[in-house]
Amino acid sequence: MEGKGVLFKKFAGIDVFDIEVDELDPDKFINVVAALEPTFGGINLEDIKAPECFYIEQQLRERMNIPVFHDDQHGTAIISTAAILNGLRVVEKNLSDVRMVVSGAGAAAIACMNLLVALGMQKHNIVVCDSKGVIYKDREPNMAETKAAYAVEDDGKRTLDDVIDGADISSAALARKC
Repeated sequence: MEGKGVLFKKFAGIDVFDIEVDELDPDKFINVVAALEPTFGGINLEDIKAPECFYIEQQLRERMNIPVFHDDQHGTAIISTAAILNGLRVVEKNLSDVRMVVSGAGAAAIACMNLLVALGMQKHNIVVCDSKGVIYKDREPNMAETKAAYAVEDDGKRTLDDVIDGADISSAALARKC
């Protein structure tokens, strides 16, 4: 975080204080961070795994009157989306027409897909693989909502190899195996 703090200062004039919070319980973590609001003008969350990161960020945004930004999600999504949009411009394709295969279903991957869909990519044109393979409907009980939102119909395809052919975009965001 210290390196990012230097960038905040250099390019935006924002003073940054790296505060490490040793707390694994999401609700206790939220209480600690929310208590910092009177002192700071914004919160940049870092290295919080999915699915907890989605809950933590949502709760903090609802409770606090300052910006809350989860770098693993939004920083990655902004950079990845810029690269995809520029690439599509080069090959003269529209975001709404392309098919994307994503390897990984953590915070960064989900945020990237959410931003692309918000900008016009069709959700039904996205296939996601995680460490268990293709994410399809009814694959497992109690699937995290963030993953379930991108679950495809079960067509028997189970691996990255099964779904990669014909993809316009292939994106990887830290999947260990697919």
